[in-house]
Amino acid sequence: MAKPRLFHVSEEAGIARFGPRPPPSPDAGVTGDAVWAVAESHLVNFLTPRDCPRITFRAGPQTSLADCERFLLGAEKVVAFEAVWLPRLNACRLHIYEMPRDTFQEALPDAGYWISREAVTPLGVDVRGGLLQALGAAGAEVRILTDFWPLYDAVKESSLQFSILRKRNARPRRLGA
Repeated sequence: MAKPRLFHVSEEAGIARFGPRPPPSPDAGVTGDAVWAVAESHLVNFLTPRDCPRITFRAGPQTSLADCERFLLGAEKVVAFEAVWLPRLNACRLHIYEMPRDTFQEALPDAGYWISREAVTPLGVDVRGGLLQALGAAGAEVRILTDFWPLYDAVKESSLQFSILRKRNARPRRLGA
């Protein structure tokens, strides 16, 4: 099977070379230093500011019809984030670096993550603003949340294929919620 196109998304411009670094979090599923990339199929999950807490989901092979009807509502994929992040999303410009595939190995297939244990020079970069439009153009339905936690709890218990990124940056749970 051919490797997909791979990307690294950053708010930082002008990165000429990516060196291996520790995993972004203890639950990343990878140990040791690595250069991280995401497959084109999952690029939409990263079209927000880096620190934006978000819940992304889609139907997977094990997703039940009930969960499709409950969560997707006809959408192919969903990116949900708190309303408080909307001004930052609107102001953000992302640098989407295309990565060479030769040294990358698939790390977490359901999340679209690939890693290289070697330093990598990107093939090129695309700069994007207008991230709400970019999310839509990438096929995502955007859902803006007043409270992150109810959807987080529900999606985590569902049969959906999901990724929950930067939850530590979400507003605290409401008492009694």
